[in-house]
Amino acid sequence: MISRRFVIGAISALAMSIPATSALADEMYIPLVSKGFQHQFWQAVKLGAEKAADEEGVRITFEGPDNETMVDRQIDMLSAALANKPVAIGFAALDSQAAIPLLRQAQEAGIPVVAFDSGVDSDIPVATATTNNVAAASLAADKMAEKIGGKGKVAVVAHDQTSRTGIDRRDGFVNRIGEKYPDIEIVTIQYGQGDHLKSTEVTKAILTANPDLKGIFGTNEGSAIGVVNGVQELGKDGLVIIGYDSGKAQKEAIKSGLMAGAITQNPVGIGYETVKAAVAASKGQDVPNLIDTGFFYYDASNMDDPEIAAVLYD
Repeated sequence: MISRRFVIGAISALAMSIPATSALADEMYIPLVSKGFQHQFWQAVKLGAEKAADEEGVRITFEGPDNETMVDRQIDMLSAALANKPVAIGFAALDSQAAIPLLRQAQEAGIPVVAFDSGVDSDIPVATATTNNVAAASLAADKMAEKIGGKGKVAVVAHDQTSRTGIDRRDGFVNRIGEKYPDIEIVTIQYGQGDHLKSTEVTKAILTANPDLKGIFGTNEGSAIGVVNGVQELGKDGLVIIGYDSGKAQKEAIKSGLMAGAITQNPVGIGYETVKAAVAASKGQDVPNLIDTGFFYYDASNMDDPEIAAVLYD
């Protein structure tokens, strides 16, 4: 038989554990669901998010699918994150429309959504921390035009045609060429899913079909590295390559002259501002609808400048 003294002791021990459990329940939890992990860009975003979480005293998680084609997997991650009843959530959409039903559920549950890197086609997010990708890609077009002398054939290797970043970078480049450079022809736009291996094969096919091509714009880290690899594998000399983002391979390609230059975002700043906005929104505070985290064009001449070096990553 269990003694009364044992039962009382057990109840007392349980009661002593309740404050700690309650403290965990009261902890502010903010999950961030990114597009993936295959690029160093996302590791840099994660670093910024962790810095803000430390400053704010909140707990975050940061996850994403294995690659940036796995829209269904990302939706599953978003669903699981919302099931944990966070105080707010950060989301970088692979598909600008696919997640809207879940985001609507978050809104109805009073969970503020902060979009980062890539927005959604909805007014549900209370804020979006991102680069002005249209303006950045327009600058890439200007640099391309400058490098090829304002005339000739160019191509685009984009990472996708479903995310807001994929759409805006493609259209920003294409529209700027169309508006300002009548002697430049964009012969094709191909999609390598942000994967450097697929982008390499896409690039080789483009070069084979267009031997007189003068330049290629790669719209993210994986795309740009794929372009560099494809050009190298075919031994194509004199082609102007403009990239996007950073990473060790892309920085080395610029230093060696294989790539003319690239647009860099501020990935650490994107992660940092996402968590800051999520915390503020969870407390009912006003946050700006758009948080522009900035961008720069860098090449071998300025990549060691302190302002540029601060937003590059390996």
